[in-house]
Amino acid sequence: MNSINFSQYAVTSEDELRRIVKAPHEHVVKKSVTTINEQCKQFIKMSPLFFLSTSNKDGTCDVSPRGDLPSPIKVINSHQLVIPDRPGNRRLDSITNIISNPHVGLVFLIPGLEEVLRINGRATVIKNGPILNDMQMNGASPLLGIGVDVEECYIHCSRALNQSKIWDAQTWQKAENLPIGKEIFRDHLKMNGIELKA
Repeated sequence: MNSINFSQYAVTSEDELRRIVKAPHEHVVKKSVTTINEQCKQFIKMSPLFFLSTSNKDGTCDVSPRGDLPSPIKVINSHQLVIPDRPGNRRLDSITNIISNPHVGLVFLIPGLEEVLRINGRATVIKNGPILNDMQMNGASPLLGIGVDVEECYIHCSRALNQSKIWDAQTWQKAENLPIGKEIFRDHLKMNGIELKA
């Protein structure tokens, strides 16, 4: 397929955008708050999986899935939370992005629930011992954490998860039809000149 020149179809101003899509209802605008209330604290506590969105100073973006059971997040107070940075592949994409650009977005999911909780704020990479020691897993403290000062918190409507039927097991693909992560990994390495032995 030939490449598309997206710029010829570009929407280039908010005025043009609002001629296409009308302004949101006041309730949608006013649902955003700057604090983590008790209901949202409970939502976070019950969420074993969340997505962390970051970008570097040049605007290059990354979204990282993160999760533990129970929830790894520590809510410090109504304006702050801490994410432990568990051992992984050591790429540190989110961490290095935050060091150059503190703006982050979080989306929290609870299995079976179609609404998601969204939090936006400013993040700091921390190495504070007492906070991180309180977030141990299997007896090991995380080496680093991500402290987030919450600037925006709101519940997101159920449309996406409802329409995708993500929690409806009857809609799931059979295991033998699913993409195989190891094969994708090997193929990408091969594209970059690295051949893994069987």
